[in-house]
Amino acid sequence: MHPLEALLIEREWLLADGAMGTNLFDLGLTGGACGERWNVDHPAKIASVHQGMAAAGADIILTNTFGANRYRLALHGLGHRVLEINESGAGIARRVSDAASRTVVVAGSMGPTGDVLAPLGERTRTEAIEAFAEQAEGLRRGGVDVAWIETMYAENELEAAILAVGEVGLPFLATMTFDTGGRTMMGIRPRDLPNLAPCKAHRPLGIGANCGVGPAQLLDSILGIRATAERETIIVAKSNCGLPRMGPDMQVRYDGTPELMAAYACMARDAGARIIGGCCGTTASHLGAMRDALERRPRAAVPDHAAIEARLGPLTVTAGTEAAVAHAKEDTPPPGRRRRRPA
Repeated sequence: MHPLEALLIEREWLLADGAMGTNLFDLGLTGGACGERWNVDHPAKIASVHQGMAAAGADIILTNTFGANRYRLALHGLGHRVLEINESGAGIARRVSDAASRTVVVAGSMGPTGDVLAPLGERTRTEAIEAFAEQAEGLRRGGVDVAWIETMYAENELEAAILAVGEVGLPFLATMTFDTGGRTMMGIRPRDLPNLAPCKAHRPLGIGANCGVGPAQLLDSILGIRATAERETIIVAKSNCGLPRMGPDMQVRYDGTPELMAAYACMARDAGARIIGGCCGTTASHLGAMRDALERRPRAAVPDHAAIEARLGPLTVTAGTEAAVAHAKEDTPPPGRRRRRPA
């Protein structure tokens, strides 16, 4: 059995890691630089981020390869080093996982190409599939357990990534970003995701939402996904750490506290998510608070919009309707067996 599936049978929820970029900026990465290049140039720094997340309780760590496809790397003059950068990134995470005293799943992060696909853009479907397959092959060589397709906004690019990881032979999860009026940039609603043709045809290990407009909006997206997903669907929630704010030093920082992210994590679990983590701005300290809260706080009712806003702040839109909340309450998955937290 796949290690991720085995953990999901054993556990009610799994904790995914936090932000890679935020932590690399804290380690000295400068704006506009290629963070993925650090897989080769500064592997010890990348390992330290993974180690911090695992120590904070992450069951899943994502490789430092979000933008490591040929088109994004070409912007930094690195388009010819796709295999090297992805294999190195996967290998760093693999070594951290293998050294852990418990099971830590290594997920190969794959973000969008950065281009709009035809017919609205110039990038062809074939080019996108080839780029994703090249990246996935590097991740496979480096030893990832699963591909983690994330921050997608268009169905055709999501399909290209799914077909590519299938060619390489990697199981996968897929998340989209719902940040424009409760939809992706291309107009996909959370409740559309479970029934998109690529998801129906290729059976991901999990689907969900990441990034977006803060924890409150992310939870609303989870409610929308839950409303139309089949009962056995594994739902993924990976929210930004609050909202971005420009500091006096002109650096963007996220305003979410560990307490806020702990509340979000428990509400995401109560809304039906089985894999819960953080996206932009989330550090190991946030993740530790999330793990502690998930272990200590009992499951509660599926949150409605009033409860979400009272705890996490205002919703700008409500893509997950009250009907979606009612549906989720009737169809909440049973908890898995609990495992004690390792010492």
